[in-house]
Amino acid sequence: MTISRRTFGKLVLGAGAVAPVHFVSTAIAQPKPGDELVVGVWGGAQERIVREFCEKPLVEKYGCKVSYVLGGTTERRARAYSERGRPSFDILYLNIFESRQAVKDGVTQAPTAAVPNFANLYDVAKVGGYGVAFNPVTIVYDKRKASKPLTSWKDLWNPEWKGRIAWPVYPGAQGTAGLLMAAKVWGGDEKNIDVAFNKIRELKPFAAIQGSQDQLYGMFDQGVADISIEFGSFTRSYAETRNPNIEIANPVEGQAIAMNVACITAGTRNQKLAEEWINFHLSEPCMMAYAKQIYYSPTVKNLVVPADLRPKLVMGADVEKLVDFDWDNVIRSQPQWSSRFNREIAG
Repeated sequence: MTISRRTFGKLVLGAGAVAPVHFVSTAIAQPKPGDELVVGVWGGAQERIVREFCEKPLVEKYGCKVSYVLGGTTERRARAYSERGRPSFDILYLNIFESRQAVKDGVTQAPTAAVPNFANLYDVAKVGGYGVAFNPVTIVYDKRKASKPLTSWKDLWNPEWKGRIAWPVYPGAQGTAGLLMAAKVWGGDEKNIDVAFNKIRELKPFAAIQGSQDQLYGMFDQGVADISIEFGSFTRSYAETRNPNIEIANPVEGQAIAMNVACITAGTRNQKLAEEWINFHLSEPCMMAYAKQIYYSPTVKNLVVPADLRPKLVMGADVEKLVDFDWDNVIRSQPQWSSRFNREIAG
């Protein structure tokens, strides 16, 4: 899932010129047997989970059909923009910044209480669509090499990590989180990014610039690097299956937000089915499957999670601590920041 470097790096704000936003009012027909819902979603574990906990109960209830467009968001997002107002998709899964932009561009609908479980969402999961999973980005490190547990993003600047950091490539979700959190904790923000570039330069030389999870985990395995910035959920799976020495930090400043969002397309002919699908996704069986199988944290507040699983997820007060950003400014600044990263950080 969720926000891959490639997806972030290839991000476009639309296919071609952005057409004026307009709203089309259509009657919401009741589903009937044979209706087909088209869902654009990531493959792998996420596909398996939604097939079991969204498709299966939906088909049983309505006798409908479900088809999928699988893979990364770049291609299906461009297709959805090109089909604006006459979509072949009914539901489009996007990441947090893409989902907010798609509503502004009239490609997808804003969320509403027509989905009953909308009422149970955390506030941040009610923007740009229906948030279905938190997958925050944070510091991950080899606890054997740390003099004490990491509790702050500023701990990256502890001299003991000099030459041992695998800094994430930019653009990319992880590199973006590192850049923006560096700005935040050292007194800047999205509009004062000089602070971040100046502080990150202080960390050089790096052990490496890492460009993927597999690459990073290989560096950890081989002792090439001891600390980086990565999705906590994927890293927890890696730590439990391959490297128990890896720790996922929960900094006092908060983890950088990342979220998968289910979006209903503007102009869908299957409004009711789409709402029902999302309600199934936000229901206990699907939320729990995400949490247990891939450590994606629930976006609903009413989920009862087993005590042994809770420490592995972001829930309750920790959700309120997730750090959100001015994504409009981030996307607008991406070309300039990318050039600067290549010149000042990776170079």
